[in-house]
Amino acid sequence: MGFNLVVSRSRDIAFHMNPRMKEGAVVRNTRTDGKWGKEDRELSMNPFMEGQYFDMSIRCGNQRFKVFVNGQQLFDFSHRMSFSEIDKLEIEGDVQISYIHI
Repeated sequence: MGFNLVVSRSRDIAFHMNPRMKEGAVVRNTRTDGKWGKEDRELSMNPFMEGQYFDMSIRCGNQRFKVFVNGQQLFDFSHRMSFSEIDKLEIEGDVQISYIHI
């Protein structure tokens, strides 16, 4: 499972998130001009486990994305580029979407 918030015009990825169950990590990053930035992986806890269902919410503020899992804030990811041009959501994996609000 993973997702990208993308600027279609440039194909830049403003926010990439990929829970890697086997590694016990949740990778967050940005790709600008075809180059990945420095990965963020540190978490105080990792709620993503193989075969488990979870409820995830992503909120975008002026300074950062806030990600919540099962009602608890998991992490912040500071903007590394302008978020105002994001116009595409890419999702990979077996997910069920119940609500999208823009």
